[in-house]
Amino acid sequence: MRKLPSPAVGAGAAATAAGATAGAADAAVADATDAAAALPEQAFAPEARDAVYRAIFERRDMRHFAGGSVESATLRRLLTAAHQAPSVGFMQPWRFIRVQDRALRETLQQAVERERIETARALGQRADEFMRLKVEGLLDAAELLVVCLADGREQHVFGRRTLPQMDLASASCAIQNLWLAARAEGLGMGWVSLFDPAEVAALLGLPPGAEPIALLCLGPVHEFYAEPMLQQQRWARRQPLSELVFDEGWGQPSALFEPSDSFDPASAAAASEVAIFGDQGLPA
Repeated sequence: MRKLPSPAVGAGAAATAAGATAGAADAAVADATDAAAALPEQAFAPEARDAVYRAIFERRDMRHFAGGSVESATLRRLLTAAHQAPSVGFMQPWRFIRVQDRALRETLQQAVERERIETARALGQRADEFMRLKVEGLLDAAELLVVCLADGREQHVFGRRTLPQMDLASASCAIQNLWLAARAEGLGMGWVSLFDPAEVAALLGLPPGAEPIALLCLGPVHEFYAEPMLQQQRWARRQPLSELVFDEGWGQPSALFEPSDSFDPASAAAASEVAIFGDQGLPA
């Protein structure tokens, strides 16, 4: 396998990507500012609106934590924000388990490590690259929250008869609320999903039908990543929005974007290789 460039070698690319991310955030705020005169009566004041967009653009999936603690009042605020999330049929499927016991955290971390190794095996030629990534901070973060889907979800049919996975979608909204609120509080959060749900359910004594979906590491950080860590480490890149928005049917370019922004598979693939791997190309 060809060795990937180190973060230091890729610093220029990372800085460019960080600038692009900042540029996107600035553009979004500028678009909103230009429309200030036409704000509907129910809109937030510009400063409050800009703060919402800032939290969205500066949220990061954190893996590096600075220890410390989270005040109880702050944690209650964050969980209250999570509990305000929308849910299909107002089913509110989320449950949160706060893990403070060090021995239990270590056991959960070992479960994550076992799955990390299995994931590496499943990744084939990217296994070594994956194993160099930091994927969790269970023993470093001030708080560890396990998010579970509640038992008895089968009774909630409203909005789930044909899409039963909407319970997971609803819980994900709660997690995103918590994430954005944490960023506003200056706290980092990372969602860890590398674990065997049955093993974690047994460790935490979940009732039949309940299911763990996330280990959330939460707490102070030394700094937030300038861009998503997996982009910083050249694992992947954020796709251009114009490739993901269609009009009237799948694959139909949207009129929201300039024709020059339209998707060209060949050029996009070439640009992706350069953006992620520099002049070394894809790993062999």
